Amino acid sequence: MPYLGAHISISGGIYLAPQRARALGCTAMQIFSKNQRIWKSPPLNEKDISLFQKNCEIEKIRMVCVHTSYLINLGSPDKDKLKKSRESFLVELQRTKALHIPFLVFHPGSHMGDGEDRCLKKIAKSLDWVIENEQPQDVKILLETTAGQGTNVGYRFEHLRDIISYTKYPGHIGVCYDTCHTFAAGYDIRKRETYRNTFKLFDSVIGFEKLFIFHLNDSKKELGTRVDRHEHIGKGFIGEEGFRLLLHDRRFNIFPMILETPGGEENYTQNLKTLKKLLK
Repeated sequence: MPYLGAHISISGGIYLAPQRARALGCTAMQIFSKNQRIWKSPPLNEKDISLFQKNCEIEKIRMVCVHTSYLINLGSPDKDKLKKSRESFLVELQRTKALHIPFLVFHPGSHMGDGEDRCLKKIAKSLDWVIENEQPQDVKILLETTAGQGTNVGYRFEHLRDIISYTKYPGHIGVCYDTCHTFAAGYDIRKRETYRNTFKLFDSVIGFEKLFIFHLNDSKKELGTRVDRHEHIGKGFIGEEGFRLLLHDRRFNIFPMILETPGGEENYTQNLKTLKKLLK
């Protein structure tokens, strides 16, 4: 059975997130390790780290991942922004390690008019720089599939494959599959046949051995629109059947599956109920 969870607030202290997650009925969660709207944050202290780990154990939160700040663009053509992004990503990795969290998820980046392949190579070089400055050890760095809105890369499976192949350290890199993003990018999972074809393609292009986490979000926009707008499970253009197929896919039955649906924690309870109903 997959570990069902959601993106949980760290308001008031990172150590409070496990209680919030458990109160919603989660067995997994995703967090920001700091305020994601600013570049710099105070370092984590040992007391907060210890309380966080203890509370995850008490609340039986089995799987946790960190999502990096949305400010980061590891493929930026702007030298100053690229330097800032790399340094910020390095801190994100350090914080993830300090918290003993096994996954660090990030949006690959945006080419800002500089061209997709140049951007993909720059992202790989950025990852090399980060890894050479801070060994990930037990942390997997996960490229998130994107919708391809604006100049974002990562909306084709081939983009993620190429970043992994360009980096000198492919063993440290994996993938987070976002259902809304991939659907908006043109990958259909609504029916058994299209679901089978999409994941057959994923396996042939990237490989299931690189897949570690799912973000479960329905889509407010239709297939292939390349517009990133999350919707409640079963209320968007993917619909319940796509999620039923995913939840019952034995290949993914011990994966963390994380909600990022609209309204945050206020609406997660209903979305989790929907997922659990689809699991039965």
